[in-house]
Amino acid sequence: MKSGSILIVLLSLLALPAVAADKVRITSDTFVVSEADHQAVFSGNVVVIHPSVTVHSDKVVAVYGAGGTTDIESFIATGHVRLTTPEQDATGEKAVFTPADQLLRLTGDVVVVNSSGTVNSSELVVNLETNVSTFTSNGGGRVTGVFTSQ
Repeated sequence: MKSGSILIVLLSLLALPAVAADKVRITSDTFVVSEADHQAVFSGNVVVIHPSVTVHSDKVVAVYGAGGTTDIESFIATGHVRLTTPEQDATGEKAVFTPADQLLRLTGDVVVVNSSGTVNSSELVVNLETNVSTFTSNGGGRVTGVFTSQ
């Protein structure tokens, strides 16, 4: 896979508005492309820097379909996942983005912090098409939040 294709893959994976000149910068300890498995795998101290979000994790796997790198099926970040924007910071153990339904799922001790407060849950699902965020809890736990009054 050519390095230019990797940039296109990650722009598609992150599904965030981007100007054509915007670039995605990725660093990791290793990078493996498996054409047979239709996967691009970054592992070890992965940092993905996009103009709108920065992703930190232990591993990032991009799964693409028969159409090649422009046919992204899923983007999976695992292990100490942190998603940061200028407005908020979200952490969990696994983040999965599926372009087909425009859903981003963050699971595993989810903590979201922004200027208005902090929310803790087992799972956060963000519909990027509708901009609706849903926090849920499982295993008898509860969603908790601490908010700052303005």
